[in-house]
Amino acid sequence: MQEFLEYVIKGLVSRPEAVTIHAVRRAGTTVYEVAVDPADMGKVIGKNGVTINAIRSLLQAGSGKRGIRCALEVTEAGSTGG
Repeated sequence: MQEFLEYVIKGLVSRPEAVTIHAVRRAGTTVYEVAVDPADMGKVIGKNGVTINAIRSLLQAGSGKRGIRCALEVTEAGSTGG
């Protein structure tokens, strides 16, 4: 699933070299923490969150077929998440 996310997100942004994805296990769910350049944040989120919600839907559909649970969090590169 991580390779899928890299392919999709790097295809959307202007600075694909700034994209980093880390998989973290939380309560039986794999959470993919995606960091992008601040200038690309709008491209990944999309108008009214349409793009990020579409990516999340595809991630959930793909992971459901594999019998796993996945989630997606997006942050700006260089920011620290909790």
